[in-house]
Amino acid sequence: MLGVSRIINRVQQTVRYKVLVLVLFPILLVMPIALMLAIYWGANFSYDQLYIKVNTDLSVSHDIFKRIQRDYLNAIGKTADSYTFRTELADNNSEAIQKQISQLKKDHSFSYIQLIDIKGLPLHSLNQSTHINASRASSALKAAQFGRPSVGVEIFSTYDLKRFQLAEQVHLPLIETSRARTTDKVAEDRGMMIRALYPIRDTNLKVLAILDAGILLNANFGFVDVIRDLVYGPGSLIEGSIGTVTVFLDDVRISTNVPVKTGERALGTRVSDEVRTIVLDQGETWIDRAFVVNDWYISSYEPIIDIEGNRVGMLYAGFLEAPFRQSLINALIGLVLLFLILMGLTSLVAVIGAKSIFKPIERMSSVVYATRKGKDLRIGKIASKDEIGSLANEFDVMLDLLGKRKLQIQSWAKELEQKVDERTSELKLKNSELISTIAILKKTRQKLVIAEKLAALGELTAGVAHEINNPTAVILGNIDVITAEMGSQLEPVQDEVDLIIEQIYRIKDITTNLLQYAKPDAYAGYMNEVDVNQLIKETSKLIQHLRSDISYDLELTLDSSILIRINSQELQQVLVNLMTNSIQALPDKNGLIRIYSQDYGDKGVKITVKDNGAGMDASSTDKVFNPFYTTKTQGEGTGLGLSISYGLVRRYGGNIEVNSELNKGSEFTITLLQEPILLEDEDMLIKQLEEIETL
Repeated sequence: MLGVSRIINRVQQTVRYKVLVLVLFPILLVMPIALMLAIYWGANFSYDQLYIKVNTDLSVSHDIFKRIQRDYLNAIGKTADSYTFRTELADNNSEAIQKQISQLKKDHSFSYIQLIDIKGLPLHSLNQSTHINASRASSALKAAQFGRPSVGVEIFSTYDLKRFQLAEQVHLPLIETSRARTTDKVAEDRGMMIRALYPIRDTNLKVLAILDAGILLNANFGFVDVIRDLVYGPGSLIEGSIGTVTVFLDDVRISTNVPVKTGERALGTRVSDEVRTIVLDQGETWIDRAFVVNDWYISSYEPIIDIEGNRVGMLYAGFLEAPFRQSLINALIGLVLLFLILMGLTSLVAVIGAKSIFKPIERMSSVVYATRKGKDLRIGKIASKDEIGSLANEFDVMLDLLGKRKLQIQSWAKELEQKVDERTSELKLKNSELISTIAILKKTRQKLVIAEKLAALGELTAGVAHEINNPTAVILGNIDVITAEMGSQLEPVQDEVDLIIEQIYRIKDITTNLLQYAKPDAYAGYMNEVDVNQLIKETSKLIQHLRSDISYDLELTLDSSILIRINSQELQQVLVNLMTNSIQALPDKNGLIRIYSQDYGDKGVKITVKDNGAGMDASSTDKVFNPFYTTKTQGEGTGLGLSISYGLVRRYGGNIEVNSELNKGSEFTITLLQEPILLEDEDMLIKQLEEIETL
């Protein structure tokens, strides 16, 4: 840490190092960023190319898979359509037909081949099988019965395989495979068959018989090796990588050239659950990295669809990732080394250049420090003829002139010092008199301002109280008459009548509060312990009538636990003012008001009223608590609500703060102490009025 601190100090104090930082910082910043981008782009580009290649490999494998199926169908079609075969079939020459079928099976390595009638029953005289069961039914067989050749993948059960003595050849124990889906199966006994059916018709196009042949793909290594050799021929992969092709029955490898170890194929292993979900469950193609048995491969999978349109397995093509990954790492290491070498050479050139340029400046700096300490030192001759050399020579001339001027200044300083002392004594006397006069004027002005504001507010509140109290008295009297006249019939709306009477008395309290605002030292409201949470709930009921005009949501989050001493009616008046203002500022749709209460440490509580209404700009926020200031249109407000609320809260030593942004809503926060501080003396009242003026 000490070494780092010294380096930082040296950089801050030396121009050479500052310039070096300015030169080297972009190099040391931009080049690593460029390196990281190159690494990121290179890695992504390389893998994108690998994914494109494996996608192409899968497409080629798919085409070869389909072409092989067509080749098998064409093979039996040539025999079925040959003149010799038709003639022998017409003559019912069983021996000759059996000989041709046997030769066809041998030439094309069919797992089974049989001649069946249009009902699917084997023609016994033409088939070596002793079974008399009908041929396996499928949509392909139905198509052949109507004269349409067909070929496709079918899944043969153990029963089907036993008919052709293939069951033992198919039995494959499952090998526990990492990342595979959990299963209770221990072996795979089904067979995946490429089944080709070709109808044999007479001259009238009537189907006489059907030639049925199949190629079993289980453990058919020649099949997958042919596809692999065509897809991953010499030069298609880098040295060390291997191309692989696999046929899956469901998620089990039944024919593959993926090695488990040298000379052993991964038969009986299963695909990862992630690949199975995408390919078999969802029917999509997988093009990505995948964990294949025991290593990572750049892999591609597609579902194998049987003749009935069901997903019965998967066709896989891919190649080992490790050689490509190592090649990419080697290329990136070379790129990093190249960047480091370039950064080193650039930094070296910058350091050497800075040293030759700033050596004269460093000599000038040493002369400046010496001069500051009182030494008479000069730069001397500078070999450099550029602007810096000229500056150094002129600097010596300037130092000589400064020496002469110094002597003159010292002489003038003595004379000036005497005159300053004389003027200073006179200013001190005048200043003390001025301070005394200003203090008297300020105190007098404060008293005049207080008197003027209180007189204006007193006159206003007296008129307002008189005008409000008269109709409230009439309303209260009429309600008493209604109550007496209605008697028991008033019971269904008794709660509403009681609420009206309660609000009439609250109106009277409000008129009294106007006087309290004008003369807070002459009247202090009755204080009781108030549960802020309960008071907020009650207050929210008082504004329910506004929902008929404006639709909005009201959210209450009441977490305060401290009881405060305050006049509950006055606090309720403040809350009603804030809630009403929020409602009137809400948008036409999706209006929302949030009210929070929480403890203010252990000193009191905080109440927050927040809306998503029109909000205010900075100018309006600064003046929102001023008397008679309003942001509402003419006739909608008097501008006294927030001013009176501010005065009521401040009277108990609390505070109201506002935070608002235009078109985003407003937030008012009330802070109230557990034990209020009443403003009862003139000095405290002056302080209150000064704060109102500041707002």
